[in-house]
Amino acid sequence: MMMIRWCLLFVLISNCLQAQNRQEYLLQKNWQFIQSDPSGAMEPNFNDKDWKTVFVPHDWAIYGPFDRNNDLQKVAVKQNGETVASTKTGRTGGLPYTGIGWYRNHFDVPAGTTVSLLFDGAMSEAKVYVNGKEACFWPNGYNSFSVDVTPYLTADGQHNLLAVRLENKPQSSRWYPGAGLYRNVHVIVTQKAHVPVWGTYVTTPYVSDAYAAVNLKTTIDNTGDADIKVITEILNAKGEKVAVKENIQKVTHGKPFEQNFIVNQPALWSPEAPNLYTAKSVIYMNGVQIDTYTTRFGIRDIRFVADKGFYLNGKLRKFQGVCNHHDLGPLGAAINVAALRYQLTLLKEMGCDAIRTSHNMPAPELVDLCNEMGFMMMIEPFDEWDIAKCENGYHRFFAEWAEKDMVNMLRHYRNDPCVVMWSIGNEVPTQCSPDGYKVASFLQDICHREDPTRPVTCGMDQVSCVLSNGFASMIDIPGFNYRVNRYKEAYGKLPQNLVLGTETSSTVSSRGVYQFPVVRKGDAVYKDHQSSSYDFEYCSWSNLPDEDLAMAEDNEWSIGQFVWTGFDYLGEPSPYDVDGWPNHSSMFGIIDLASIPKDRYYLYRSVWNKKAATLHVLPHWTWPGREGQVTPVFAYTNYPSAELFINGTSYGKRFKNDSTTQNRYRLMWMNAVYEKGEIKVVAYDENGKAAEEKIVRTAGKPHHIVLEANRDTIAADGNDLAYIRVKIVDKDGNLCPADQRLITFTVSGAGSYKAAANGDPTSLDLFHLPQMHAFNGELTTIVQSKEQAGEIIVEAKAKGLSPGKILLKSGF
Repeated sequence: MMMIRWCLLFVLISNCLQAQNRQEYLLQKNWQFIQSDPSGAMEPNFNDKDWKTVFVPHDWAIYGPFDRNNDLQKVAVKQNGETVASTKTGRTGGLPYTGIGWYRNHFDVPAGTTVSLLFDGAMSEAKVYVNGKEACFWPNGYNSFSVDVTPYLTADGQHNLLAVRLENKPQSSRWYPGAGLYRNVHVIVTQKAHVPVWGTYVTTPYVSDAYAAVNLKTTIDNTGDADIKVITEILNAKGEKVAVKENIQKVTHGKPFEQNFIVNQPALWSPEAPNLYTAKSVIYMNGVQIDTYTTRFGIRDIRFVADKGFYLNGKLRKFQGVCNHHDLGPLGAAINVAALRYQLTLLKEMGCDAIRTSHNMPAPELVDLCNEMGFMMMIEPFDEWDIAKCENGYHRFFAEWAEKDMVNMLRHYRNDPCVVMWSIGNEVPTQCSPDGYKVASFLQDICHREDPTRPVTCGMDQVSCVLSNGFASMIDIPGFNYRVNRYKEAYGKLPQNLVLGTETSSTVSSRGVYQFPVVRKGDAVYKDHQSSSYDFEYCSWSNLPDEDLAMAEDNEWSIGQFVWTGFDYLGEPSPYDVDGWPNHSSMFGIIDLASIPKDRYYLYRSVWNKKAATLHVLPHWTWPGREGQVTPVFAYTNYPSAELFINGTSYGKRFKNDSTTQNRYRLMWMNAVYEKGEIKVVAYDENGKAAEEKIVRTAGKPHHIVLEANRDTIAADGNDLAYIRVKIVDKDGNLCPADQRLITFTVSGAGSYKAAANGDPTSLDLFHLPQMHAFNGELTTIVQSKEQAGEIIVEAKAKGLSPGKILLKSGF
């Protein structure tokens, strides 16, 4: 009897192991790291006991210190119209990203299995070693890549050494790229016959409200001449089975296994309703289960119609998009889902519905969140092709690696419904070369070959070149960076009869900073190295938001825009990049580096967010010494008119009109005079009835600190984050907009201090230390959970103020 029970148990265990024929896990803990280049660091017997233990994703450079001498570059930025080289400071954030770093870790796998390592991104020029043998080289720091490491494993699969060498060369980037294993590393274990990384391709050849046709192609490696059976279930968001197919085929001549499905009454994907489906496939070879593979996808229809515009699921719409670099402000380039989700939540509330991944392949976590939260995406791989922008930029690898990088990007993300177009490059110098169109055609053809369902665009800034040399006419969707004044010319000359603003505005502003007099000004610079938040300042190549908003509204063929940028980012501190130190970050963002919205956020919200009322008033009203001086007041609102009162005295009503683009989108009282007290703006609806009001009061003496968290509860997984907005206020709760004092933080309980940022591009405070100067009365601190449930207590103290305290919860 005992023997029979043991036999039964053995059979059960064997069946479980057979069913679990695919395993995947992350290598995050217990990495050993050193920022140097020791000889023999790839060898299993190398002694790394003195290296630092780090958690991956990891960015070695974000800890600073900031320094003007970090990556000084003497260069003429041709895309900005510069012809003479000048010394650029802070171009990559003034952070020490250059150099060589090594990472080492160990992993175990079952003996006799096939094992791949998948790197979501490694910055940069990655050399991957397993048990002392070089398994892979991949130069592009932004792209995901995988490598079959089966030949290098130990005989029993245990205690395999993974070593990764990364190198960032000087002058290899125009912005802060991050450094190290800043994205996740996956271990994927399968049988010899298996679905490879990114091995499926889902398309929806026909989409209607009644039904949708779904085509699934599955690549299966190492099947030989065997009969292959695939059973695939299509599940909706609730996990309900909506279609199923069982097919038997031979996988020969490199053809994938193909299945077709009908999904009745499909729930279509859109930004307003981001419905998702899952294809769950079970693969058998000669009757034995060898693999399981799931593919998440969406059902939606995209069409670009000449002269008319962009249609999603049969409905005309404009892209209300932003461009974003990959860094997460004070967290650096190290990917974190909670940080990404917070960024996207702020953009969603503004009315943004699209993201351009400028100018690089994104983290897969960002694409997943765009699928789930409802953001259309333009995914873009390159900032340069065969002609250099940076001395050590991607042009060094383009000829050999461009197609490999493109194929990885396309296969990685072609199943994601959020992706509605591909971009092949940004402001590449090649656009003006006589044969530049050939390079563009080469890249566009790769997109069409790997994914014929989506069009291709390119961010072009040299309009005269690309209109005359054929470059723009062969791109599926002509995309222009700035030059909104030439859109109509391009529309008239190009055969596509559509124009997309791939990069727009580049308005600059510093949160809470207001410069006088209030006038439109290009390349405005000031002694404090800030830009005015009246949103009237821009760079020499760019313009104000109002002009791009009007272009999209007034012309069907102008299909929308991607604003530069959604968030401030590390590096590119225009207009202070020419010997303008200290400046470590851009000022283009609609939201600052501390994830605090600037005034401009509400200008876009008033136009883009059709579901919520917007009434935002600027500037603050605490101006000691400006008594009796003209201090203009603006209102950003989606109400048609409003009236300004200063201490009860009316300054009259203002109505939106088309006399200028500014009058169309802003209500402005240019004659307002400062006097201590309060300003009140009353907004009126279409019938002239008072609908909403906003009051801004002169702040008194700074009194205490207020803490406001974006979430009350976070997950006890050691990764989740809470963003806490920190405000210095007077006794009545009014923000003190001139306070810049140092605030210190303590975090206790089931969480730990992670980072802080104040949004001040001139600040050299280190993000990871538990202290930060306020910038115009505010900053943000970030708290991370531990792997334990409980309470998290966050306290903030500053000299001369009553402290602030907030209680959060961490749970499973």
